[in-house]
Amino acid sequence: MAELAYLTATVYGHVQGVYYRAFTSRVAKSLGLRGYARNVPRMNAVEIHAEGEKENLEELIRQLEIGPPESLVDHIDVKWSPFTGQFSIFEVRY
Repeated sequence: MAELAYLTATVYGHVQGVYYRAFTSRVAKSLGLRGYARNVPRMNAVEIHAEGEKENLEELIRQLEIGPPESLVDHIDVKWSPFTGQFSIFEVRY
């Protein structure tokens, strides 16, 4: 059985105004993950809360490092937590 986990990732760099949240949502949905992505304007960052199979969350992190074409990722802070099952979909929050 696959290991389930909860990921909080904060992505820093040129990640706002470049469709980074939409990119994240598309990738997360393709990996069967649930949660959300939102801008954190005061930090010039995007924050992602996602849960699902740990292997898929690790792939999400790899894709977040690349980002959409107009983005430039400086670094990503990652925090792992136990799976909660609190999300039913992956969405972009405003």
